[in-house]
Amino acid sequence: MTPNRALIVGASGQVGTQMLEALGESALATSRVEREGWLRLDLAELSEGVSGVDAVLDGEALDAVYCTGGMTHVDGCEAEPELAWRTNARGPGVLAAYARRRGLPFVFFSTEYVFDGFADDPGPYAEDARTNPLSVYGRTKLEGEQRVLDAHPEALVLRTTVVYGPDPRQMNYLYALMRNLSAGATMRVPEDQVSTPTYSRDLIAAALGLVRAGATGVFHVAGPERMGRLEFAQEIARRLGLDAGLLEGVSTAELKQAAARPLDAGLATEKLRRFCGDRHLELQMRTVGESLQDCAAELTGFLEQGRGGG
Repeated sequence: MTPNRALIVGASGQVGTQMLEALGESALATSRVEREGWLRLDLAELSEGVSGVDAVLDGEALDAVYCTGGMTHVDGCEAEPELAWRTNARGPGVLAAYARRRGLPFVFFSTEYVFDGFADDPGPYAEDARTNPLSVYGRTKLEGEQRVLDAHPEALVLRTTVVYGPDPRQMNYLYALMRNLSAGATMRVPEDQVSTPTYSRDLIAAALGLVRAGATGVFHVAGPERMGRLEFAQEIARRLGLDAGLLEGVSTAELKQAAARPLDAGLATEKLRRFCGDRHLELQMRTVGESLQDCAAELTGFLEQGRGGG
């Protein structure tokens, strides 16, 4: 008999790859494109009243569903709002309804961008803080939260932000920064965006622990330090022996990005700490320095490869 296993929707993304690494053979991965050994499942194609989800998943023995996928390119969402809505809102709601029909725990990964980060109502935000997304991305993720919880009242919604860490695709912000600075190229970084950078491995460990403990509802899972994007980039550069002088601090307005960003933001994690403490769960949300030390070998290997060392 096939043992039960967790379904990871969007397993090729930054969060999904870390989830896949943590669960190993006990995970069933999906992707929106054909991939050997994976199931094909595209959130944007799911809709109410269509049996597509059942057709794909009913033959699988599952014990949980982790919806790590989504349309996360913030400016791209502004250009394609309908696709963003189908991927970030409607699709997760349909998937959550399926999980409820099968009695499965469901986890939806959301974002700090459901808040506005205005100076008169700054972060770090608690779970019950007033939401006011400024972008299509933020609005569609907030609707996704609502649809998920409407469809599956015992689902778990995890808001996080500025996720960084090892990435097999080498596509996240951390790798872009390493690529630029190691090549001696300057990099413009917003100096007016404040948040709580989150180490991807700690995010996954918290998610798995919360599911095992039967947590439901909205939880914020983020790093313990509230810092500006420029300070974050400078810390990475220093820790990796790169030239922080190549980082040019600019205002968000100067970057002329299509989507508005929350500036004075970040996520408060008191609820998470309280929940884990009450249940004697191990919780380790590491600082940027501690996180970079944890994955130093992988990042150093990437830099050495770029310098012709491998």
